[in-house]
Amino acid sequence: MAGRRQPTVKLIAGLGNPGATYRGTRHNVGFEVLDELAARHGTSWNAAPADALMARWRTDGDALLVKPLTFMNLSGEAIGALCRYYRIDTADVLIVCDDVHLPIGRLRLRAGGSDGGHNGLKSVARHLGTTDYARLRIGVGRGDVRRDLAAHVLGGFDADEAAGVQEAITRSADAVTLWMTEGLAPAMNLFNRQDAT
Repeated sequence: MAGRRQPTVKLIAGLGNPGATYRGTRHNVGFEVLDELAARHGTSWNAAPADALMARWRTDGDALLVKPLTFMNLSGEAIGALCRYYRIDTADVLIVCDDVHLPIGRLRLRAGGSDGGHNGLKSVARHLGTTDYARLRIGVGRGDVRRDLAAHVLGGFDADEAAGVQEAITRSADAVTLWMTEGLAPAMNLFNRQDAT
């Protein structure tokens, strides 16, 4: 008799920078989406067997929610280590991050592709050994192009952007849930078409 197949575990990582200094910044919307998911599913953050916080989501399948503590530019170190530790295939990885090339609140799900100049995604690709992993980009806007990009992404949102960003975080958590339950294509079809709020 054939052995039972082990259930697939997925890994969902939000990118950001740890610490109170960076809370609420454009670069940390990935963390905020993961916090929303953890709250929805009544799970709590614990230390992971890598430099990250991790929570287990078992409501709609089995997934590890991950917030790397390595700072944005080294995010891939923890993600790669956890994929190896739990034997998670890149097809079962979803990365959630900010995108300055998208307007505030716009979502873009993709099966793979370039890092688009995002150092967190660059690090993930380096440590996974491929760019073929799903990613959910959340538009945080570019603002004044004369402003230094690093200062922009490490800054907070303007008062008139706050409602749109919060709505994007909620919709992003919905998109991740659909990815978990029905797969990437249905999530892309629904959430890539929605207009920014």
